Amino acid sequence: MALDLQPLSSASRILFAVELAPLQGQRFQPTGFPNLGPALYSTAIGQSLLLESAQSMANRLEATCWDATKQDLVGDLLGLSHVRVTRKGEFLTDTVLESHRINSPYLLEGRDKKFADLLKKQLSTFEACPIDRAKLAATLLRFDVGSLLHGAFLAKKELAGGRLRIPRAMSAFIEADGVQVAASGGVKNDHVNPSGAAKDGFGNVPFARDEFTAQRITFFANIDLAQIRGYGLGEATTKMLTLLALWKLRTLLDGDLRLRTACDLEPKSRNIVASRPEGFALPSKQELAPALRQAIEACKDKMVVTTTTFEDELSRGRGDDEGEGEAGE
Repeated sequence: MALDLQPLSSASRILFAVELAPLQGQRFQPTGFPNLGPALYSTAIGQSLLLESAQSMANRLEATCWDATKQDLVGDLLGLSHVRVTRKGEFLTDTVLESHRINSPYLLEGRDKKFADLLKKQLSTFEACPIDRAKLAATLLRFDVGSLLHGAFLAKKELAGGRLRIPRAMSAFIEADGVQVAASGGVKNDHVNPSGAAKDGFGNVPFARDEFTAQRITFFANIDLAQIRGYGLGEATTKMLTLLALWKLRTLLDGDLRLRTACDLEPKSRNIVASRPEGFALPSKQELAPALRQAIEACKDKMVVTTTTFEDELSRGRGDDEGEGEAGE
């Protein structure tokens, strides 16, 4: 039976709120932020916690698309556009894996300028005029379709002065409400030299550990259908992007929600119904996969898989303390 997307035809957003629970027990390990730790805040219903940020969830949604064994898209998604990067003849990375997608330094900052020059040529008409969003969207569709859902910001001044932006059309985050600290601890045992110098990694070292419990954990997802239609890419591409967003969401929720060492979650129900449009049920993977394959086939002439190289030396710096960590580890 064909998948019916008619309920979405007049909707501007698809909004889901999916209740989660720890896979075992009641405790979970929160995300942690540099110089902040767990993101606790007060709301009208008490103390809440940002369990997983929109940035992290965007990358987890992208990870559903990738087969790490084959270093390629999973079978359902073959034919979608993306950019592969090789180094010394071996696979290095891909826009699917890069946090900033097509704005990756491995595409734009290396000595090999072929892809950067190609992109600049495609977007050169924007250098001294307003951004034509439809043409920008068509360029991203051709080279890296995932950017149209994940978002893109081409910050290089050589590319229209760094003005090329696409906000996320698909976003998600996880919140926990009614949270309380579950304090515990332990000892790192050294059976050889229990009284050794802890600063050098020896000896028995006691430690404290803070996990949390919650009255409710909720996964929120937002698919901006108005933005997807606003790309002006035609009915077939709009359908493909909508199906791709639904496929990513269903794959994530059906798969592994082990976010950290001690944060392993699962939906309380596999029957997931949107709050907007009211009553729209998230289709199963078995329904989405064949519909998405047909949609990709209908758009195949608009997309290419590109391979470029990055042959620069990989410098080893300290890096910036950005992003999320494993609080309490």
